Parts: sequence; C-alpha cells; structure tokens
Amino acid sequence: MNAPTNVDLFSGAIARLDKAFQYADIDAEALERLKHPKQILQVSVPVRMDDGSLKIFTGYRVRHDDTRGPTKGGLRYSPNVDISEVKALAFWMTFKCAVMNIPYGGAKGGICVNPKELSRLELERLSRGFIEQIADFIGPETDIPAPDMYTNAMIMGWMMDEYSKIHRRHTPGVITGKPIPLGGSQGREEATGRGAYYCIKELEKKRDWVPKKTRVAVQGFGNAGQSIARLLHADGYQIVAVSDSRGGIYKPEGFDIPSLIQIKNESRRLQAVYCTGSVCEAVPSKSITNEQLLELDVDVLIPAALEDVITVSNANQIKAPVIVEVANGPTTGEADEILNERGKLVVPDILANAGGVTVSYFEWVQNQQGFYWSLEEVQQRLHAMMTQEFNHVYDWMIEKRIDMRTAAYAVALSRIGAAIASLGTAQYFSDNDS
Repeated sequence: MNAPTNVDLFSGAIARLDKAFQYADIDAEALERLKHPKQILQVSVPVRMDDGSLKIFTGYRVRHDDTRGPTKGGLRYSPNVDISEVKALAFWMTFKCAVMNIPYGGAKGGICVNPKELSRLELERLSRGFIEQIADFIGPETDIPAPDMYTNAMIMGWMMDEYSKIHRRHTPGVITGKPIPLGGSQGREEATGRGAYYCIKELEKKRDWVPKKTRVAVQGFGNAGQSIARLLHADGYQIVAVSDSRGGIYKPEGFDIPSLIQIKNESRRLQAVYCTGSVCEAVPSKSITNEQLLELDVDVLIPAALEDVITVSNANQIKAPVIVEVANGPTTGEADEILNERGKLVVPDILANAGGVTVSYFEWVQNQQGFYWSLEEVQQRLHAMMTQEFNHVYDWMIEKRIDMRTAAYAVALSRIGAAIASLGTAQYFSDNDS
C-alpha cells in the first residue's frame, strides 16, 4: 500500500470547518483561530549510528489549540512525515478531543525516518535525542505525546525516561502509551480498535444487524485493525477481507481472525490460515490489492491504514453502506461528498478512532493521581464515553439532517467555540454595556 500523495493535507483538513460552521454555535472569530496552529516546532536530531557515522533527522511537533486544556497527540516515525501532515493530524486531534469532551487540545509530532532501517540502539538514540530537542515544548500540563505510526510502548518509555532525566524528577504524565510497569494504563494497546468496536455495536442496535450475517472488510492489519477485527469476530461478524501494506486476502465465508493475528505477529506476513495451538494450516483464499478491498461488496468497510485512500477515483465504486474510519483522514473531502450523495454512512475518524486518545487521557489522569485502574474499569469507562458521544453525534446528524462527519465537527466546534468565547470575542469587547 503506497502512501498517498497530498501536497497540503492541512488545507484539506480545515476545509471541512466551513461546512460545519453553519450548524455550530461558534463565533466566526473563534472559527478563524482554529484555522491556524498555535505553535510549530521543527528540530534537527543528530544520531551517532552503529557504524560510527553521524546522521541528522528532521522532527516536528505542532500544538494546534490549547483552549480546552493541554495539547495531546501522537508521535510517528515515517519517511513520509512532513509539516503539512503533522499540522493536519494536530488539527484532527483538537476536534477528536472536543468530540469526546476530553479536556485537551490537539497536537501531533513526528520524525522523518524509516524506522525499519535502524537498529534498536539507533532507534533509542533517535527517540531520546528527539525528546532532548523538544523537552521545553512538552510537559504534563502543556503537551503530552503518545505513540502513533511505527512508535510503540517501549519508545514512549525511553522518551518518558529521557524527559525525567532532563528535568531531574520522575514524570510519568508527560507521555502516554507507556509500558504498564512505567505507568502505562491497562487497555491502552487495544483502545483505538475497541473504541471503534463500540461505535459499531451502537450501529448494530440502530440498524438491527445480525452479526453472523454482517460482512466486514478491514484495510490495515496493524494494532487497531487487529483489535477491531478480533472483537467483531468474537461477536460472530464475518470478517471476509483484511490487508496489510503488501496486499490483502479475501474469503467470502470469513476468516478465523485469531489465527490470522497469530501468524501475522509471528511471521510479519498476512496469510490465510487456521491455527490449532502451535499448528497452523493454510486455508483457501483469494489475494486482492488494497484498492480492491475498498470496493468489495460488504456491509461494513473499515479503513484502518493510511490517509486519503478513498478518493474521487474510487468513491463511486465503494459498495459498503457503512464506512467506519479507524485510520486518520482516510477519506478526502471530494470523496466525502460523493459518499454522502450516494447515501453512505461514514462514521468519521474524529469519533470512530477516538478510543486511543480517550484511554491516553485515562492514563494521564492515573499518572497525575498516582492511582491506577483495573482493565475492567478502563473498558467500562471507555464504553460509557464512546457510546455517549457516538449517540450525541448521531442524534445531531438526524436532527440537523446532515452527514455524520459534519455533525461531529459541529459538536466539536460548539464545545471549542464556547471555551474560546469564555475568554472574549470581538462581539464582547465591542459591547459598550459590558
């Protein structure tokens, strides 16, 4: 699966604000503020490689808006990281937090690097070096990073440790998504997929789905894709297609998802198998491309990989009546219009994949309190918040007769707008009677 090419992802992201503005209770001045990130930091990170040579890597951190609280957002390692992408992702985080009514603003960061080309020691040097460069830009009450594409709990642990060394105090709340022994939260690893699963369970009630008769295709079989596929499979849903960066597999009767996860995580290859204990046997399936997966005749399509995979070139070929966006920004604005005109229900990324930031918020709360919750308590709290906000957005969609993405942005805009207005807008300051 090739990375999408988009010269200005950020411009495409903010374009959606104008459509939601007419349905939201927000001052035009506040809307204008949201079109501009608050702070942008670019750093150069020198790393001594294992062969003795020196390489310089470019890193970014963007804080989009902190009106409702400290900024929050992941750090990704990818050769495709650029400032436009990071700005767009920070923007989406602001709205994701507002949709979930979490007291955070949005941020994002990343380093332009192919992590697969680094040794583990080089990866640690890079991670610690990046934190050294941005240590004054982040903090538990300022900006809280988390894992994202090609970063994980151990990398977050290195970063938290480096920040703590720099500030000479143990500071677990500066980073979320850490290993549990270093202050991480139960349930964080599967949170993004579980949050999307809770959204689908609400749709199941509203649409009277029978799981064993409901066909699902999942594009992207990383952490989030695996989690939602496993949870849906356990409920009886037919997961008929899955894919990774190399391509996909399709089986009309559905796959045994635990077996696929086992072989994928052991061999890093996606193969159609059925496992009994340690013995895995190949099963018949059809090889398909990531593009073909998107156009399958299924009931639920879950893009859980990259941005901009549903575009004007394929939106008319999407057959699934429901698309649940587990990836960030998988649908372009132009494609969105086509899907809406065709009557497709798109559960937008800022709602569908918000389980990750929600449990990151739980982790931060636990770090600040020094009191930790059980897995059951984390899942109960996540379920309560996801179902509440899903139904809030869904009800707005029905009431205003708009698409679900616009409803989600309108809900978020109203919440952010109220916070900005509380500090005063032009209307307040021009009122002589105030």
